Amino acid sequence: MNIFDKAPVVDKDVFVAPSASVIGDVQLGRGSSIWYGVVLRGDVNSIRVGNGTNIQDNSLVHVAKSNLSGKVLPTIIGDNVTVGHSAVIHGCTVEDEAFVGMGAILLDGVVVEKNAMVAAGALVRQNTRIPSGEVWAGNPAKFLRKLTDEEIAFISQSATNYTNLAQVHAAENSKSFDEIEFEKVLRKKFARKDEEYDSMLGVVREIPPELILPDNVLPDKAEKALKKSGI
Repeated sequence: MNIFDKAPVVDKDVFVAPSASVIGDVQLGRGSSIWYGVVLRGDVNSIRVGNGTNIQDNSLVHVAKSNLSGKVLPTIIGDNVTVGHSAVIHGCTVEDEAFVGMGAILLDGVVVEKNAMVAAGALVRQNTRIPSGEVWAGNPAKFLRKLTDEEIAFISQSATNYTNLAQVHAAENSKSFDEIEFEKVLRKKFARKDEEYDSMLGVVREIPPELILPDNVLPDKAEKALKKSGI
């Protein structure tokens, strides 16, 4: 939605859920995803979201015209960031590959550095800087501990997982009513498939391609198939 003379700029590879609202001076980078019920309101300032970032269901991203000292406060969210469900980000900077947990609140002037994590439910006070490699939690949020290497790797993987999942949701949302009804019939037909019973009868039932999710959404599917075949 436009506001004043500002219109969102959305890369063609972005998934914006049907119930999300992207308003005004907002830019969304390649491969990002804006999930159901999210509001990005760029009215009195700008919002910039990088590539491969996911902002999950019911989160709110807003801006401030300026703080009490006159500093301009847009919201800038970098590349491969994960923002969990129902988070609030207001006039902040979240750098590349950072993680904001579910229900966290980031107030004006907060900076979350690269590879830093805000725990679920945390309230981060104005002008707080969360250093790279740290977890902050609580109300008000304080340093909790250092991130492990595995947790830092998880932040990147989380962004990749959501990019892949967004492709599936985008495909589902683009289907016509007739396609959806046809797939409902197929699912009903195959809902009672029993592999053990079929094996006793010597019956082989092929799963229709419409019901098969891409391997990148279920990464362990290929591995399970190999084990089943004895490879």
